[in-house]
Amino acid sequence: NVRRFAEAQRTTLQDLEIELNPGTILGHKHIPIKSVGSYIPGGRYPMFGSAQMSIIPAKVAGVKNVAAFTPPVKGEGYYPATINAMKKAGADRIFILGGVQALALMAFGMGVMEPVDMICGAGNKYVVEAKRQLFGRCGIDLLAGPTEIMIIADDTADPQLVACDLLGQAEHDPNSGIALITLSTDFALKTQKELEKQLETLPTREIAQVSWQNNGRIYVADSPEEAIALSDDYAPEHLEVHAHDLDYYLERLQNYGSLFLGEETTVAYGDKCIGTNHILPTGRSARFTGGVWVGKFLKTVTYQRMTKEASRKIGEVTERQCMIERMEAHALTAAIRVERYSDHK
Repeated sequence: NVRRFAEAQRTTLQDLEIELNPGTILGHKHIPIKSVGSYIPGGRYPMFGSAQMSIIPAKVAGVKNVAAFTPPVKGEGYYPATINAMKKAGADRIFILGGVQALALMAFGMGVMEPVDMICGAGNKYVVEAKRQLFGRCGIDLLAGPTEIMIIADDTADPQLVACDLLGQAEHDPNSGIALITLSTDFALKTQKELEKQLETLPTREIAQVSWQNNGRIYVADSPEEAIALSDDYAPEHLEVHAHDLDYYLERLQNYGSLFLGEETTVAYGDKCIGTNHILPTGRSARFTGGVWVGKFLKTVTYQRMTKEASRKIGEVTERQCMIERMEAHALTAAIRVERYSDHK
């Protein structure tokens, strides 16, 4: 599913060439990044599904070299399912190494491999900070830290399902962000009661309860418009909508990593195998970026070519602008062409 969706996305990215004015041809090309370092988390949970999410889109984009890294599971060595997923996704090299050490090897090579051009993959807050510090030495996909879920629920929603989905993300990390926006106090109280009930028997209660107690939030909005405003300000990584008019929210919501419409779908589907990507923006960065997709591994670069006549015409304008900007050497590069091509009127 991940591969098929990435392939479908790739078809939407077309090269472009246009004759903007007579004799002036401009274009852009989508060129794959040469090498990528893929980080697959595995410290607390062996998240082998993350291998598909970072390696497959890179390979579909045309990246030639993908080095995949994952930490050993609780000191026991590699996790077979993760290695299998890396290999089948198309990784060219596989390293059992985690944390900032893995990112250092990706970025510097350290005599073991060539430094990569881009690092991708989710991780904990230390991995995020390492990526932040390495940006510039190499590219990064985005800053994807501790996970987040927000649910917008009206009174047609089922408190049991809403509570279950909130806890589904709470088990990730004690730092997980958990938030609910409801349209009534009554629904908020019902969901809170249901959530506390489910926590009592949740197998991963030790982590989920800390996450909920430290980071859980419930907002009661006066209207769907206010619910949308609250959500867009929060800019969650995962956003579920359990409401009567799903199209209303689809058309108006703007800031989210991935949107799950209706009770029939849930974050776990996107995290694991539905086909969309689970490496998504956190910490309000959904205000300015989406998640990992095939386009993240492509550079969109421009080019231009001209006839002599077109160069002469553009050169006249360029020379004037450069002189006004007091950039005389720039102006000379235009003026010499205007003079040289003046016989091609």
